[in-house]
Amino acid sequence: MRTSLALAVSAALVAGTALGLAPAAQAADTSIRFVDIAGDGGTVLKANVVTPAGGDGSARYPVIVLPTSWAMPQIEYLAQAQKLADSGYVVVSYNSRGFWQSGGEIETAGPKDVADASKVIDWALANTPADPDRVGMAGVSYGAGISLLAAAHDPRVKAVAALSGWADLIESIYSGRTQHLQAAGLLGGAGYLTGRPGPELKQILGDFLSSNLDKEDEMIAWGRTRSPATYLDRINANGAAIMLGNAWGDTIFPPNQYASFYEKLTGPKRLEFRPGDHATAEATGLFGLPNDTWTSTHRWFDRYLKGVDNGIDREQPVQLKSRSTGGYEGYADWKSVNADQRKFSLADTEHVWANVDSGANGGITLLTNALDQFLRTPPVVSVPLLPRAFAGVWQSERYDTAQKVRGTVRVHTTVTPTKESGTFVAYLYDVGPLGIGKLVSNAPYTFHDRTPGQPFAVDLELFSTAYDVSAGHRLALVVDTVDPLYIEHNPTGAQLTFSSPSADPSYVSVPLRQE
Repeated sequence: MRTSLALAVSAALVAGTALGLAPAAQAADTSIRFVDIAGDGGTVLKANVVTPAGGDGSARYPVIVLPTSWAMPQIEYLAQAQKLADSGYVVVSYNSRGFWQSGGEIETAGPKDVADASKVIDWALANTPADPDRVGMAGVSYGAGISLLAAAHDPRVKAVAALSGWADLIESIYSGRTQHLQAAGLLGGAGYLTGRPGPELKQILGDFLSSNLDKEDEMIAWGRTRSPATYLDRINANGAAIMLGNAWGDTIFPPNQYASFYEKLTGPKRLEFRPGDHATAEATGLFGLPNDTWTSTHRWFDRYLKGVDNGIDREQPVQLKSRSTGGYEGYADWKSVNADQRKFSLADTEHVWANVDSGANGGITLLTNALDQFLRTPPVVSVPLLPRAFAGVWQSERYDTAQKVRGTVRVHTTVTPTKESGTFVAYLYDVGPLGIGKLVSNAPYTFHDRTPGQPFAVDLELFSTAYDVSAGHRLALVVDTVDPLYIEHNPTGAQLTFSSPSADPSYVSVPLRQE
């Protein structure tokens, strides 16, 4: 937790610097008020209201409600609120309960947070020139999750822009039945520094980080209650227009769960993935600087709250930005992204000793993938020098032409453990002629209650991505048992064997874009 707290302090300092610049974007002709809003049970929510110039109540404007991100103060969105107000929106941003000066305890997008969103809408309709038929919600991270949950529970919400958020909380920080250590530690540390975690959150966080498997069912149930995917039928019935945006390398809310949720939405929808880590794709927009994600957000609300015929509804609804080229590609749906698959075999049997980091890892939360976003420098390893006692390695043939990896890489293999529990992490690398591998994607996998010596099949989805492999390079799959991003469950002296039975061959299936 000490490391997590240090990371949280650093994040808070960066956020403070950004937010200190936001008020500079304020225009003299726009009305900005700082108000108290009574949330669920009368809990005071600190908020700010930005209204269009001349908004004296004689005309009605579409309204956008912005719940703050986890651990962020109420002025987080002020620069974007100003831009939206300048284009004719009433904007109400409020500090989520339990953080900073707002009352209550941190509910982690629980029922009280959802009720708060409706109370803020009530207040906006009663105290601003807001149009009750044109209500939108948006937010980054925590604000995105609350916005999606509100769309399920409040039919007044007609449009949502959920940026760097989650649809399935369990698949986000417990994918592969593996605790995402750095993500949970950072969120927990930041919560303690800037807010007041309630008893339930303290218990859940303690059980999660201590790997208390006796409480696993309770933790999963707690997460399901806070997952928009749980209320998918309600969201579809209410019919809000949903825009989802995320980063390929989001180490807190990885992109796979958003893509799965998107496919099941039946109303107007849009999915955008870009390079970066958690909330880094939206970050420059919080300074008031030009930002693709926020530009799409404004266009989305213009179309579905104002009725502006700006063409966004006629564009390909799935928009992907490659980590390698920076260009955008459009697809009709997420299935089209993964339509063309090429497999390479994992034919050789590999024996791996557990509890030793081979050197292959996914990096550091917030830092590594942000560097990849801005400098195109993913984590690298020398594949020939990886210690084979602690890492299994398989490689494809060299590709004669460039290969455009798009979507979700899938691994199928057979694992034989020497202990009843274990964890491994799979990494896909782009390997150049000198053997230097650049990380394309990764994902963890944990098992419990297995019979030692008894093989079992594993199907694992790596985190979705868009990455170009140069001609003359090859792909390599590497597995080891330790990664600082995750909590591992390997008993002392454990070994894992990865094999490819003739009746059930092991392979990697790579989605490739065909020109």
